Order: sequence, then structure tokens, then C-alpha cells
Amino acid sequence: MSYRVIFVEGGVNDERLIPSSTPFEESVTDEPVLFELTVDDTYRSQEWGEEVGQFDCGGNNHGVYLRKDGSYEIHITDFRGRQACLLDATADFSRGIVALNGNLEMRKFGLNNALMLMYAFSTADKDTLLMHASVVREKGRGYLFLGVSGTGKSTHTGNWLKYIPGTDLMNDDNPVVRFIDGEGIVFGSPWSGKTPCYRNIEAPIGAFVQLKQAPYNKIRRQTVIESFASLLPSCSVMKWDKRIYGGICTGVTHIMEHVPTYYLENLPDEAAVRLSHETITQ
Repeated sequence: MSYRVIFVEGGVNDERLIPSSTPFEESVTDEPVLFELTVDDTYRSQEWGEEVGQFDCGGNNHGVYLRKDGSYEIHITDFRGRQACLLDATADFSRGIVALNGNLEMRKFGLNNALMLMYAFSTADKDTLLMHASVVREKGRGYLFLGVSGTGKSTHTGNWLKYIPGTDLMNDDNPVVRFIDGEGIVFGSPWSGKTPCYRNIEAPIGAFVQLKQAPYNKIRRQTVIESFASLLPSCSVMKWDKRIYGGICTGVTHIMEHVPTYYLENLPDEAAVRLSHETITQ
């Protein structure tokens, strides 16, 4: 699922702001363009609209404003609370315009976050989920580890790489999950948090694992209700938007009907990896 970024001529912005997108560039594709995003620092908002929420993006919140015509204005702030980007998007997130602010790193942060939001919300009703997870691939299948920031997702997948031969990292923060022809598929993405892992690869999903830190290692398969409760909060979603929220709920339901979800209470050690590997790869 491709998208198009247009840089206004004469500005200071160009493709160097989004190097993580390079592995995903294709000269020819049969897939439709999901959205078009124009980068123009001269853009100024005409109407803020009503503040409807704060979108949590890895610990820093982005203010979301809804206009009467259904379009959105989103103020993207960095980890220091500085506004790095103003995003103006249509109701279906098929078109958007951004004005970037600050130094090079702020501009990179702003544009990458704008692209991530545009992707998540333009695909919400297309059986596509942008998930907060760390995912490894082993013997051709992808395994996604879920949990809030600080749970130890990267530590656990890092230990898979260390202790399970033939394992590779697909993405460490925001993989794309799609339901295609009755099967859950995980894809690498241009967004991978603090770990630079931008790989244009895919794999059938073997399992989801919800992590919780504990002074012991214990794993069990989740019930249907528990699975839904684990998967939905791991998705990029805006509950106040019926199209987006309904689409995400439908996508989660399709995925959980075909892919098992587990709950792992664990220590950050080899034993936890052995336990999870032996259980979820059966």
C-alpha cells in the first residue's frame, strides 16, 4: 500500500527527511495510492476546530482538532514538547498538508510522525493495522510482542536474536499487520522507534504475545476477550472517529480469529525466550 509525498519547490525540505522510506520505494506498483501528503512550511491553519483528543505516540501527545467538515488538524510535538509539525488532513486521511518547524531532527520527527498517522488512519477500514509491537521472524513466520512502552518488548526480541538461531528482527516498534485472503500477514515499515530497522519484508503471523514484567516466567494462551483487549490498545486508533474505530475493531476481530494470542509474564532472561519459543511455535 503506497503513498505519495510532495515537497514544495524552493523550500528547505526534501527526501532526506525520510530516509527510512527508501527501502519501500518502488518505481512501479499496481497498488492504489493510499494518500498524498504535501510538505509546505508556508501553510497556515485557517480553522483549528474543536479539540477532540490527544493522540499518544510513544510517550509524547499530539493534539487533535476536528472541524465541522470532518477534516482534522493535528499538532505534532516532539519529546521536549516543541511543535515540530502541523498536519492538516481530510476526513478520510486521503490528502494532507504539513508545515514543519525547527531544526533538521525536529523536521524529521514531525514528517515521519505525520506519515505514520496518515498511513494508520487512511488504512483503518482496509483490514490494515499499524501496531505498537516488536516483531521477529523465525522459520518463515512472524511473532509480535506487545505491551506498553517500557514493558521489555525490545529486550525480549533481542534475546530471541541472541538465543534462537535463524531469528531476525522485522521491526522494533510499528510493524504493519494486514488480513489478506483469510491470513494475518506482518510487514516491516518505515517506522521502527529507536531501533533503525526499516525492512521491506513480510511473513505470515505465527502468534501475538502480550508481555508483562514479573519475577518469574509463565505463559498461557489468552481467551477471545483477552485477545481483543491485548490487540486493540496496541493499534493506532482514534476512538472518536467512527470510521477509524470501527475499521480497526473489524481488523482486530479478523486477525484474532485466525492468529493465537498469548500472555507472557517474564524475566528478561534466556529462560523466558525458551519458554515463549517452545510454546508459540508449536
